[in-house]
Amino acid sequence: MRKARFHCTRRDFLTTASVAAGVAALPIAPARAAAKYTRYNVTTPQGQKMLASYAKGVEAMLKLPPDHPQNWFRNAFIHLMDCPHGNWWFYVWHRGYVGYFERTIRALSGDDSFAMPYWDWTQLPQIPGGMFDGVLTPTAKAFEPYTGNLALFTSFIKPTLTSYWNNLSSAQHAQQDARGYKVFDDLWNDVTGYSASAQAGISGNEAFATTCAARYLSRDNPKLDPKTTYDVSPFIIKSGLQPTDFYNPDNEQSFTSSKTPSHNTQPNGSTKFSVLEGFPHNKVHNCIGGVGPLDPGPYGSMTNFLSPVDPIFYLHHANMDRLWDVWTRKQKRLNLPYLPTGQDLKTLAEEPFLFYVDGKGNYVGPSKAGDYFSTDVFDYDYAPGFGEELIQPPTAALTARKAAPPVNGSVKANVGSVVMPRATIQSHLADTLARPLVAEVTLPRPSGTSTAREFDVLINAPAGVTQVAADSPYYAGTIAFFGAMRPGMNMSADATFTVPLPKTLRAFTALGATNNATLTIRVVPSQGQGEHAPVLKAVSVGAP
Repeated sequence: MRKARFHCTRRDFLTTASVAAGVAALPIAPARAAAKYTRYNVTTPQGQKMLASYAKGVEAMLKLPPDHPQNWFRNAFIHLMDCPHGNWWFYVWHRGYVGYFERTIRALSGDDSFAMPYWDWTQLPQIPGGMFDGVLTPTAKAFEPYTGNLALFTSFIKPTLTSYWNNLSSAQHAQQDARGYKVFDDLWNDVTGYSASAQAGISGNEAFATTCAARYLSRDNPKLDPKTTYDVSPFIIKSGLQPTDFYNPDNEQSFTSSKTPSHNTQPNGSTKFSVLEGFPHNKVHNCIGGVGPLDPGPYGSMTNFLSPVDPIFYLHHANMDRLWDVWTRKQKRLNLPYLPTGQDLKTLAEEPFLFYVDGKGNYVGPSKAGDYFSTDVFDYDYAPGFGEELIQPPTAALTARKAAPPVNGSVKANVGSVVMPRATIQSHLADTLARPLVAEVTLPRPSGTSTAREFDVLINAPAGVTQVAADSPYYAGTIAFFGAMRPGMNMSADATFTVPLPKTLRAFTALGATNNATLTIRVVPSQGQGEHAPVLKAVSVGAP
């Protein structure tokens, strides 16, 4: 385990449906004209050039007064107050959020050609070097007048944020109420980590991070840890791009996470995380902020809902948006719908987004999710990155076949068992299946006082194995929760993660000579904290 490289003192911590929807109903959209802006990989010369403009824009936003909608921290509060996670609005909401932010940087940097570069962590599993320069790291001195400690941050932002809250429209207040923020103090408690029920502050729940601790990874410690590197690996990303439905109640067939009543509410049952949200999205956030090495916190900015305080947030989400674009173009290549159909499309498209700020510093006002289904709304496209090969002519690795219903297993003594046809497992190991076997595991969300946010999924591991490294033959990846269990928000008690099963022979040692084989599945805390072992609620395995 690497040591944190912080220089914080104890004092620091103690004081702290549209036209787009109509087009999208067609299985194939008409070809678009060339985009005005191209988002480049940050490692390319074009991407490096954009970082210079990005820094100018960030510096300008930091200098704006706190009552300005484009102030750096005010912009981050849009995410805390409105962002959806764990539901099917995750991609479309973040497309709008990053798109308007991109326009803000374009305006305040003076670079009319600016387009947000993306960080392709599959090809580069470490923070790009330029993101440690100047204001592109939240540990820079330019942040200290605002985030040097919690008292400074409170005096700077809380008065104007309170005034903003008091002037929200009735529709905005209704959305905040659904989110669990019935009064301003509910929101501010998520900033400080204070739990009204526990009558205490919980460091891991604190969305605020001091300047010196705002990012765990550093210039001399830039690499994603081995388990995060696995979660962004080609195998996981390709698995996440394989589904052929935008949403499907069978989670292994769904590109997106749960269908919910609104982007501010949770489903009635278990929250179901898609592969790309549950693995690369959540795990990269946590790794950058120090989940694991710094348990039980305080963590860096990226681990909670004020994560946009860290400029790396936007490069991370540009890559998530790029993968949605790759998946969309893959669907079109296969002549498949790339959005829901029928009433589901109407429901998805008409969801109101009420908190965006445009590139001129004006409140956007009511807009709908359907406005952001296409990259056309911000007139950009992407230079090729990992996953682009999936849009080539269909091969055995890219098919439109629907998966069979998952095989449900049983759970006894916190161990899941799923009986699978031996031939199916052999085909999986031989790489002859159109897509890999996928497990679904359901477990309770960590409580607000839990120090465990990440859990390793083990396949056929011996009973005594409670902690593994990323190269273990029993390791099937790390499932991660982004953000703490927020005490005010009515979150679903259980969460289901979709886990692509590795093609590792020793992980399937129970094949035997019979026609069927039993897969045992366990979920253990990633840092080996046995006292925080979750209760496994359900398991299943899907086979194409």
